[in-house]
Amino acid sequence: MPLPKIATPTFELVIPSTGKKIKYRPFLVKEEKVLVMAMESEELDQIARAIKEVLSACILSRGVNIDKLSTFDIEYLFLNVRGKSVGESIDVIVTCQDDGETKVPVTVFIDEIKVVEDPDHNRDIKVDDTLTLRMAYPSLTQFISQNFGDTTSLDTSFEVIASCVEMIYSDDETWNAKDHTKKEWIQFIESMNSSQFKEIEKFFSTMPKLSHTVTVENPNTGVENELVLEGLSSFFS
Repeated sequence: MPLPKIATPTFELVIPSTGKKIKYRPFLVKEEKVLVMAMESEELDQIARAIKEVLSACILSRGVNIDKLSTFDIEYLFLNVRGKSVGESIDVIVTCQDDGETKVPVTVFIDEIKVVEDPDHNRDIKVDDTLTLRMAYPSLTQFISQNFGDTTSLDTSFEVIASCVEMIYSDDETWNAKDHTKKEWIQFIESMNSSQFKEIEKFFSTMPKLSHTVTVENPNTGVENELVLEGLSSFFS
């Protein structure tokens, strides 16, 4: 007689960028092992492969391409899959702002963490009177680098920006990213003036992101602190 199969619960959530409702399941012990080994390796490629593998296995709805999801989609999905797998809450350590040094533990419930959209965010950036640059969101590998890696150098930043260009268009013509090399796009970005480049920086700084506000009291001063946790790495400190 074969061993019985363990029933795995399924859940639903909405992908923030598309509004599409999907079904997913928690990750299993074998998948958690893959994640742990990847995190311990500190190799970004290995971490990216592990997260992609786990999300691909846990998302049950068809037609979801992990590689094409935005960074905040991946953050939101990974956080929720993890929540259903190992616990509905996360314990984090925050630093009180009133003295800049006192650290306080706080429990955050995953279902209270939302993707927040900045009203000033825009994927279309006016370069001049005729040209508009349309940006795409960073890839899974870049998402891993932002959340688990070191701060990128300026040269790497230009590479990241170039890889996030979707197209340039005017009223009469379109230049798609796939039709040109990354080197060409980097050269195009480097030819911008400061005000034009600031609009690209604004695109990245205002991108939708995981956000949750917590209120903690400094045990040493009695002062109440309101802190905003943003991005996936904030919830694993």
